[in-house]
Amino acid sequence: MNAVEIEEAVSNLAEQPFDVQEFPFAFLEAFGNKATTIKRLRSGASNKSDVGGVLQVNNIHLAVAEPGTVTQTLTALKASPQTAKGKAKFVLATDGDLFEAEDLDSGETLACEFASFAERFDFFLPLAGISYVKELKETAIDRGAARRLNRLYVELLKDNPDWGSEARRRDMNHLMARLIFCFYAEDTGIFHPSYPFTGTIEKMSERDSSNTHDVIGELFRAMNTNKADHEAADIRNWARPFPYVNGGLFSGNLDVPRFSRIARSYLLHIGSLDWTKINPDIFGSMIQAVADGEARGALGMHYTSVPNILKVLNPLFLDELREKLTEAGDNPRKLANLRSRMAKIRVFDPACGSGNFLVIAYKQMREIEAEVNRRRGEASRANRHSSDQFSGDCSYRHRR
Repeated sequence: MNAVEIEEAVSNLAEQPFDVQEFPFAFLEAFGNKATTIKRLRSGASNKSDVGGVLQVNNIHLAVAEPGTVTQTLTALKASPQTAKGKAKFVLATDGDLFEAEDLDSGETLACEFASFAERFDFFLPLAGISYVKELKETAIDRGAARRLNRLYVELLKDNPDWGSEARRRDMNHLMARLIFCFYAEDTGIFHPSYPFTGTIEKMSERDSSNTHDVIGELFRAMNTNKADHEAADIRNWARPFPYVNGGLFSGNLDVPRFSRIARSYLLHIGSLDWTKINPDIFGSMIQAVADGEARGALGMHYTSVPNILKVLNPLFLDELREKLTEAGDNPRKLANLRSRMAKIRVFDPACGSGNFLVIAYKQMREIEAEVNRRRGEASRANRHSSDQFSGDCSYRHRR
């Protein structure tokens, strides 16, 4: 299971009536444990708990507490000899009203009402072998966007199974990248507000979704054609307001799979989100959530967390820029020189995958420039960084 699927399963669990007997097993199932694993724990064959709970070796020791005794139960789980012997990573206690847990490796704790524990599902992602999401600090809207994208992806594959084949996985993942770009573009001013991407699809495609793929395909074709060539290329009039997008995102195969009514509905719901509030840092994790793992490898789309990205970018050039900022102090001339220098920096990622290295580099440089502007009394000054400063090649392939 990926993070998006886990979030959905945990949300469903939190919405159900609390079942004293079943909660520990339902919780483990939500994090991807197989039915055979659950069966062995339920029978006691692999359950090593010595405090009446459920202990999954090398994973978690959890128990349902008597009403009002959650904290005491959590303390008992931590003190249990079996917790240490079983190398549990987490302890968890709940009475269906209060929910408490602790990451025994980091010492980080979690305490919340039971009804809201799903909002912190990321706390437990190491149970499923996923650790990077903790570092991303995703917001509710970030997770919602990723979940809806996943549902769209799955729904499209239902009616277009060939798009899940090895031969077409690249096309499917390319489609999702194009859609995500368009969702951002219509909410961040890249597309003209009078011609929204989602609104055009809703207006021009039939409610039965019979021509949704044709409408999207025509929009993609417009974005892959220079404005001057629209008439010669016979671009439909309603698609001509959309700009040409360089960089190759809309080059190559522009086929679009057929949309069912449900898939069309998912698409419109995703587009209705305010994408200005969705953190670009999780662009890569959303791609990872919807893309097949083997296909990601073939595409060079190996997700790297923000902290690990900064381990590369900081010593490469960001640390030096921050040092120059410190040296400049409030000296207007030195601050202006630093700003001019930053405007000349070019960042290229030869294997950009989801583009997170470029996104983080841009954001970090914007932060430094904003501080320069603030010190010069020019906080409202427009940034001098252009998209031409940041480029990447997503066609690169890793060779083993």
